[in-house]
Amino acid sequence: MTTDRVLNGRYEVGELIGRGGMADVHLGRDIRLGRSVAIKVLRRDLARDPLFQSRFRREAQAVAALNHPTIVSVYDTGEEDVPGRSVDDVRVPFIVMEYVAGRTLRDLIRSGDLTLDESAEHMMGVLSALEYSHKAGIVHRDIKPANVMITPEGNVKVMDFGIARAMADSAATMTQTQAVIGTAQYLSPEQARGETVDARSDLYSAGCLMYELFTARPPFVGDSPVSVAYQHVREVPKPASHFNPEVSPALDAVLHRALEKDRQDRYQDAVAFRLALQTARKGVIPTTSPQERATEALSTLPVAAEAPDDDEPQTRAMAKVLAGGSMSSGPVTEDHPLAGPPNDRHAEDEDRRRATRRAWTTTFFIIVALVLAGGAFVLFNLLNNEPEGPVLQAVPTIEGMTQDEAANAIFAADLRPQFEEDFSDTVDPGLVIESDPGAGDEVEPGSTVNVTISEGPSDAIIPEAITGMTESSARDALTSADLSGGDVTEENSATVPAGRVISTNPAVGESVPVNSDVDLVLSTGLVDVPRVIELPVDEARALLEDPAKGLTVRVAEVENEVVEPDLVTDQSVEAGSAVPPGTEIVLTVAMEPAPEEEPATEPEPTPTPTATPSEAPAEP
Repeated sequence: MTTDRVLNGRYEVGELIGRGGMADVHLGRDIRLGRSVAIKVLRRDLARDPLFQSRFRREAQAVAALNHPTIVSVYDTGEEDVPGRSVDDVRVPFIVMEYVAGRTLRDLIRSGDLTLDESAEHMMGVLSALEYSHKAGIVHRDIKPANVMITPEGNVKVMDFGIARAMADSAATMTQTQAVIGTAQYLSPEQARGETVDARSDLYSAGCLMYELFTARPPFVGDSPVSVAYQHVREVPKPASHFNPEVSPALDAVLHRALEKDRQDRYQDAVAFRLALQTARKGVIPTTSPQERATEALSTLPVAAEAPDDDEPQTRAMAKVLAGGSMSSGPVTEDHPLAGPPNDRHAEDEDRRRATRRAWTTTFFIIVALVLAGGAFVLFNLLNNEPEGPVLQAVPTIEGMTQDEAANAIFAADLRPQFEEDFSDTVDPGLVIESDPGAGDEVEPGSTVNVTISEGPSDAIIPEAITGMTESSARDALTSADLSGGDVTEENSATVPAGRVISTNPAVGESVPVNSDVDLVLSTGLVDVPRVIELPVDEARALLEDPAKGLTVRVAEVENEVVEPDLVTDQSVEAGSAVPPGTEIVLTVAMEPAPEEEPATEPEPTPTPTATPSEAPAEP
């Protein structure tokens, strides 16, 4: 990653990948660990505002306390110097987070790529994240499609915990004095009224998110954030099946309760919401027992020594809750939408009084039964004189599950998962190797279960296919084999084209530890010319024309009285030179000189005999 900006001497800041009302998000790289990260930097124009500084740090503190596969992790925090700042100026804080490759639910909704079943599955992940964060005492306050990422594997990642503004989101954000309280389309009624929020406010926003997943539109739309907020407080949304006929009555029922105006009438925790959604996905309409409704109602009312009179406001309020209505304490007038003719109001009041009496009677018997059961339990323990130990919970069997499946199983058992990774030659990457405590072991509720996730085999084999590849292709092949390309050297080769891999170090086919560096030897496309002087011509020709050299030979014979015939006395290309294959090498070869011819000799003439005087003939 090419960059001139490094934070804390460790984090390289790359291209901008997101921008919001408070901060910019950059793709970065952790130099020390060699991994990609997301770096969220507070906008410099807000860095001098203590309020924004506080909110930004609160986000880092909130998310750093959460360790869950459906929540984006925070790795580190720090402060960046602003160029040209004075001694009195503040520094710009930043958060180093897990980099999640994928798309937001907002993008998936807009593209229309989600099916009803996929939408419900994504909601299960969001509710799992809320379940974990709520148990940790953290309320998100801004659940919406832009704050939920879906990885290429289909896993859910919830972002922006502890801060009520999101990057790359153009939706308006409702605020009150010194408190950002949420985004208008996903705002709970209590947020719109400026009241304090709790976990049930997140569940209302999650209901708005599920409504949009099923219908491709939020439950309320308007010309301004104020008009949308008014609808959240006053109006009832149309059933999701009105916009999408594929939504079943069971899913409509889940949405109806999730979007109740009074938080007492909604799901009281993410577990109940998730279980209801699981039931609805099977086509069964979730129901709430009268005892549950009565218990929820009692939890919202002050304890009284005796039942109030039927005409007291508390009685009317309780009857209204038991009937599934709002907990509003304001009077119902004839101008109010709930008002009706006097006779109808009288009948309705009578029904409410009967419902109230039934609820108090049921509650009374439940309390008496609980008191009697508790007394019997205490008496039994006293008689047996055996102190009762804590209730233990069995660790579920999670070997072979994915990380998300294991997390859901452990949370369902009222335990907390802690994940770590290790190599395994027998368990596929991404699956659970083992847990500690092991499956079936009994531990106290809320205990931590250490889960080991497989990273795959500890050794990798250098693929043989990289021989003959280009450098970039060879590095990609090594990465796919859980290895990395190392140093590059070059060698001459007559058989491998220039720039292609000749060999590796270690050699191909060898087994090496995962993530090891493998050095590459690339071809120059040239060959070395050997020295063949003083060799017999046949041996020199064979050496040069060998396929490993690929050179061509031409012989030029020259008479030589000194060198033995057929020995090479010279070569046209100097030994050790690097030339392309096919280059012609001219060899000068000694040959025996031709013998010299002797000159022809003339025969000596035969002498003519002469007569002597004594031998002169006699005269006749």
